[in-house]
Amino acid sequence: MALGVLNNLSALYAENNLNSTNSSLQGVLQQLSSGSKINSGSDDAAGLSLVNGLQANSTALTQSATNATEGVGLLQVADGALSQVTNLLNRAVTLATETSNGTLNSTQSAAANQEYQSILSEINNIGSTTTYNSNQVFSGSAAGTSIYVGDSSSQGSAIDNLHFASLSSATVGDSGGSVVQSSSGQFVDLSKAAASVLTTGALSGDTVSGGLKFTITNADGTTHNFTTTATTVGGLVSEINKDGIAGVTASLTTLGAVGGVGGATAALADTGILVSNTNSSVVIADATLLDTTTGEGATSLFASTKSTETISYQLGANEQSTNLAATDLSSQGNAQAALLQINSAISNVAAQRGYLGAQVNTLNAFSSVATTQQQNVTGAQNAVQATDYAAATTQLSKYEILSQTGISALAQANSLQQEVTKLLQ
Repeated sequence: MALGVLNNLSALYAENNLNSTNSSLQGVLQQLSSGSKINSGSDDAAGLSLVNGLQANSTALTQSATNATEGVGLLQVADGALSQVTNLLNRAVTLATETSNGTLNSTQSAAANQEYQSILSEINNIGSTTTYNSNQVFSGSAAGTSIYVGDSSSQGSAIDNLHFASLSSATVGDSGGSVVQSSSGQFVDLSKAAASVLTTGALSGDTVSGGLKFTITNADGTTHNFTTTATTVGGLVSEINKDGIAGVTASLTTLGAVGGVGGATAALADTGILVSNTNSSVVIADATLLDTTTGEGATSLFASTKSTETISYQLGANEQSTNLAATDLSSQGNAQAALLQINSAISNVAAQRGYLGAQVNTLNAFSSVATTQQQNVTGAQNAVQATDYAAATTQLSKYEILSQTGISALAQANSLQQEVTKLLQ
C-alpha cells in the first residue's frame, strides 16, 4: 500500500471498530444496571412484544386473585349475617314451641309473641343493613354481583355471578335454584356497511339509534319485550349490563375474537356487541341496530361459543323463600302454624348458606389458579427479559479489552502518518 497523508484508512478502520465496541459496551452496561436485557425495541423487537404481553397477563392475574379474595369477603359477610338469622330462628322455634303448649297464661303468651315480633324485626334489620363496601348485600338484584378473573384476554377470562336473595321477615332464605355454567352468546355485528359487505369496525363512540330487544319468557310461560336504547355503541353495552337481566352480560369485541366465521356478509375484524346469556328464560329475539355514522343498517346476528365463561345462579321453577311477616304467637293455633313456617325458613336459610359456601370454594379455586398462573407467567417473562449476569459480565470484560485495544490501535494508526515527515527531511 502506498504511503500517503490524504486519508488515514487505518485510523478510520480503528475508529469504526472502536465506536462499535463502545456501543456494545454501553448496551452491556445498560443490561447490568437495569437488570433487563431488553431495554428498547432495538434490543429484541419480538422479545419486547412477548414481554409486554406477558406483563399484561401477570398484572391482570395478580388483580384477579385480589378480585376473587374480595368476592370471598363479600360471601363471608353474607354467610355471617345468615348465621345470625339462623340463631334468631332457633330462638323463634323455642318461643313457638313454648306458646303452642296450653300451660301459658295470656300475659306469658303476649310476652312470647312480643319477643317473636322483635326477632322478625331484627331479621328485617339484618337484611337492610348488612353491607359490603357500603353496598347492600341482600339486595335481591337479578343481575347479581359479578366477580371477574382473567389474564386480560377474552379466552382466559371467567365471571362468577353471585346471587344474593333479598332478606326480610317476608323473604327468609332461598332455595330451589341451581348453579349453571355457560360460555354461549350471540354476536351482534355493528360494523359499517360498504357495498353490502360488512368490513369496517364500528367504534365505541359511534352513535346508535334503535336498541337491542330481548324477549323474556317467565316461568309461567308469559313473555314480555324489553328494549335497550343508547346514544353510542359503548353506551349501549353499559345499558345492557345496567338493566340487570339475570344471566345476561354484554361486551364490545370482534367477530374473530368470539369464534365467528367471516365471509360474504361479515369480516373477522367486524366490531360488535357480544351478549352472553346463561339464563334459559331469556331469549334474544332480534337486534335492530343502526350505525348513524354512515346511515347503514347493521343487524346481523352470529351465534358464538366463545363468550366469557360465566357461572351464575339460575332461579328454579320452584324457587322459594319463607314468609314469616304474617305469623305471630298470639294463640296456640297461630304458634303451631308459625312453627311449621319457622322450620321451613331454617331449611331455606340453610340452602342459601350452602350456595354461598359453594361459591366461596369456587372463588378460592379461582384465586389459587390465578396465583399459580401468575407465578408461571412471571417466570416465563423473567426468562425472556432478565439479564443473564454470567453472560453479561463476560461480554463486559470482552468489550472493555476491545475498547482499550481499539484506542491503542487508533493511536498507532495516527502515529504512522508521522513517518511521512521523515521522507521530507
